[in-house]
Amino acid sequence: MVNENILAEAIKQKRAFLTETESKQLLKEAGIDVVETHLATSPQEAVSIASKIGFPAVLKIVSTGVIHKSDSGGVKLGLETPEQVAAAYEDIIKAIKKGFPNAEIQGISVQKMARPGVEVIIGMSKDPQFGPVIMFGLGGVWVELLKDVSFRITPLATRDAREMIEEIKGYPLLTGYRGQEPADLKKLEDFILKVSVLAENNPRIKEMDLNPVFAYSDGAVAVDARIILEDGE
Repeated sequence: MVNENILAEAIKQKRAFLTETESKQLLKEAGIDVVETHLATSPQEAVSIASKIGFPAVLKIVSTGVIHKSDSGGVKLGLETPEQVAAAYEDIIKAIKKGFPNAEIQGISVQKMARPGVEVIIGMSKDPQFGPVIMFGLGGVWVELLKDVSFRITPLATRDAREMIEEIKGYPLLTGYRGQEPADLKKLEDFILKVSVLAENNPRIKEMDLNPVFAYSDGAVAVDARIILEDGE
């Protein structure tokens, strides 16, 4: 069981979803590698964090009133200097206050920009009849454009996870397409299985999206994550 306090507190506050930092904390506790993310509540703190974890940095809005961070002007990528980080912090706050005047802002998440990899998505949603359903497919912008995904009902075995990976049309991208290094399929299987266990053990979780997950030849890491909660107690 992951940190029940985070889930219980969010439901107590009648929140519909966890923030990115909370979601990543749960995933990390479940054994899923995530990009190290810290919360800043001022431009100065954001600069301090970025200077410690290294550039280029990524800043994202942390607010219970904003789900789609990129569409709202709540994300800044590839920040190379302290000055760019400070300016990006101010720009994000201004954009959110203008677009979501009633949203409560917890701060700005700061993380080091991850090295590029093949982008995949691992998700979970609850079916009224069958319960948790796990999804795998190409991630990032491709998930909406191509809808190249596979599904399985929990609980999953290792064979199920491997079949989910092999079923998508973009599978060749994960096996070394045109000279690229093949992705670490064992790690992707592990991610899928751990998302399955997380969903089974925590019925308060209604949906999960790990998107994108960067798949490398030597592992994988969840760059962004979203967890939506069930209504009620």
